[in-house]
Amino acid sequence: MTANILQPLIDVANGVLKFFHDDVGVSWGMAIILLTVCTRALLIPLTYKQIKSMRALQAFQPQMKELQEKYKNDRQRLSQEMMKFYQENKINPLASCVPLLAQLPVFITLFQALRGPLREDICGQTADPCGMVPPGDWGQSFLFIPDLTDKATGGVLIALIVIYIVTQLFSGLVMATSTDRNQRLLMMALPFIFVPFIIGFPAGLILYWITTNVWTIGQQAVVNKVIPPPVVATPEGAAAVAASKPPPPPPKKKKRKR
Repeated sequence: MTANILQPLIDVANGVLKFFHDDVGVSWGMAIILLTVCTRALLIPLTYKQIKSMRALQAFQPQMKELQEKYKNDRQRLSQEMMKFYQENKINPLASCVPLLAQLPVFITLFQALRGPLREDICGQTADPCGMVPPGDWGQSFLFIPDLTDKATGGVLIALIVIYIVTQLFSGLVMATSTDRNQRLLMMALPFIFVPFIIGFPAGLILYWITTNVWTIGQQAVVNKVIPPPVVATPEGAAAVAASKPPPPPPKKKKRKR
């Protein structure tokens, strides 16, 4: 059912991967990496909106915490006040989820492609009639991955999981704009939560995930240099700044006219 709905996208993904492999002349693994780069490049406008929304949420964090503290015993009123606050300050809290949701169809499409017709294209080029792999052939292997279309096992699986966890941790932490301890703990836990699921994925799909994590890390490094994160004004910070300033000079006495 999912394959039928996404068949047009699957055909596009197959065409793009075949273009990189057949016309550009790269391996299937590099074709998956280039497909990931193209996908993330197309999502740059959505990512820009995501970053603006996250920066706005970070800048208004003290005011939001005040509302949460003020209406902590009235959940309905808190929801109403938060929605009003978002509207007044033109903040879309869901904008940060759009790039991730936009990648889901691509992720599912690549999953279906690696298990379907693309598997025949990749594996069909690897073995000769005797079942031997010709030297220098761009088949289903890539770097230390013996088969991009099948589940990884043994040391290959362990290596992929370690690389995935490290890149996911870094990408999650660089995207976390909040200093909230619970949010950062969630970001650190998510990679380990996903591990049981990715074990059953084709190795090429894990390669896609790792590549998109690396893109996120590099993208955020560029964004932080071009658009520095806003300084969040906290009561403690304001008090520290006030204490560090020298006291104002006493007002000058006006001379009385005789």
